[in-house]
Amino acid sequence: MTGYYEIRHTVGFEETNLVGNVYYVNYLRWQGRCREMFLREKAPSVLEDLRDDLKLFTLKAECEFFSEITAFDDLSVRMRLEELTQTQIQFTFDYVKLADGYEQLVASGRQRIACMRGPNTATVPSRVPEDLKRALEPYSKQITASVAQRMGGSGV
Repeated sequence: MTGYYEIRHTVGFEETNLVGNVYYVNYLRWQGRCREMFLREKAPSVLEDLRDDLKLFTLKAECEFFSEITAFDDLSVRMRLEELTQTQIQFTFDYVKLADGYEQLVASGRQRIACMRGPNTATVPSRVPEDLKRALEPYSKQITASVAQRMGGSGV
């Protein structure tokens, strides 16, 4: 068990700036893409709920950069559940450059979302859907840490 949900991505020229490194806003786009692919693959019933009246509002998104990446770098975006409340979810993201069997952490991020329901002019907080909670269970940092402790590792 990896403890994280992962998408792979190869950086394209359109994601770089004039200097040749990845433009910072793309890291936030990749967070959103990772979250979307997670829903598609692990919680498709939530996608149906989103077509109805569920809304996932991003309250906060952040990213800290450690090393630059450029066009044609292979990247793994790894998402973990950091916190789950009745109405909100907080994820962490690791951006890992993959090259010749070597992994380098190039950035890390965090995103907090709120579940809301109702018409656009009168949305109210809503409980995190049960299907989403179940889909997120294997990706909890707490679960990963407790499994690693039982196995003698750090879990991080």
